[in-house]
Amino acid sequence: MKNTYHVKTQYKKINWEVNVPGSKSMTNRALLMAALADGTTRLKGVLFSDDSRNFLSSLKSLGFVVDANEQTKEVTVIGLNGALPVTSGEIFVGSAGTAARFLTAMLALAQGTFTVNASEQMKKRPMKPLFDVLTEMGAKITYLEQEGFLPVKIQGIGKTTGAGDTLHITLDISKSTQFLSALMLVSPMLKQGLRIEITSGRKEGSYIRITQKMMEQFGAKTEFDGENYLMPQGISYKAGTYQIEPDVSAACYFYAAAALTGGRTVVENVTWDCMQGDLKFIKLLEQLGCSVQETAFGIEVTGAADGSIKGITVDMKDFSDQTMTLAALAPFAQSPVRIENIGHIRLQESDRIHAVATELTRLGILCTEEEAAITIYPGTPKAGIVQTYDDHRMAMAFALIGLKVEGIEIANPMCCKKTFEEYFDVLEQLCAD
Repeated sequence: MKNTYHVKTQYKKINWEVNVPGSKSMTNRALLMAALADGTTRLKGVLFSDDSRNFLSSLKSLGFVVDANEQTKEVTVIGLNGALPVTSGEIFVGSAGTAARFLTAMLALAQGTFTVNASEQMKKRPMKPLFDVLTEMGAKITYLEQEGFLPVKIQGIGKTTGAGDTLHITLDISKSTQFLSALMLVSPMLKQGLRIEITSGRKEGSYIRITQKMMEQFGAKTEFDGENYLMPQGISYKAGTYQIEPDVSAACYFYAAAALTGGRTVVENVTWDCMQGDLKFIKLLEQLGCSVQETAFGIEVTGAADGSIKGITVDMKDFSDQTMTLAALAPFAQSPVRIENIGHIRLQESDRIHAVATELTRLGILCTEEEAAITIYPGTPKAGIVQTYDDHRMAMAFALIGLKVEGIEIANPMCCKKTFEEYFDVLEQLCAD
């Protein structure tokens, strides 16, 4: 693909039926649990992207027997019931936050000495709250570049026994809930059990609920009392066959396209039974004036007949990956759109609040940027090249503007390989039909 992607403007209501890849967050959780399970696990509906390939290659670097079939979207992993096949090694997690946090936690509880390396982008993302807890638990962490960040060398805690009281730790998850998910996911390696007391104002979130639900599906039940997460003594993961849901985050771009054009989108196998938090964005589209119904094929979104979008003030803390998607719709709303409680997205693949404000301003749209919020005012975007900051969600979301405005180009479109490498191919095909 070229260095920029020129979006094909749609002059009629769309009528799209779309397949999206498997969920990134669920794929990487399932890969970790499969590696820690006892025996062979077969994962179906696996997402193959930069993030998941880095996770897969890391497992292989650690000696796990992994068989991946990209055509059938299946992976089999032979787990060793919480043990690692090797006692030394080096992994490269790329830009994958889930791989960085989950695998770091696993290596810290394992027996041996390991090096975790990452992309330049991931080296800037927060890791210190996790490192601090792992050090408190007994792991030794040596910073190889900047203190508090990857890359690191880890000397693991080693074998744990069932003796002793449940281990009690404290954790601040204000910067990322992935720290909590990481510790929960690897807790079966600690046979004495683990209690995590959350010290931050934020105590839970949609991705933590995914972690809890998936752990339960793999046979490891957890408890939460509003302050503490408890992983009881002796829990373990059961090997078997596991179906990964389609990526609701990816589906939301196509649903938003229906809102923009007053058209219709149905995404196959996306249902209200999916456990992903970004289902909340589909509910939000109803508040913006869309109609939503569940069909035999999947959830269907139809935009308002005249393509109008209502302004709104919304707290997006719990589905903040869709901040950029709503920001792409906002210029076309009838009144201002204000997105609140999203300060943590400044620490993700890019400073997403600043990136949104910068690119909308570049296109002639008035924005007010705050530390944890952004207000976007109605206007008519002008043609231009959208910079994407090596951030897949900026690329995928801001392409939506080009469905309504001629002359919108997306710089570095292949940054979407992180989660949905065929996104622009799918968009191209849909726009051509």
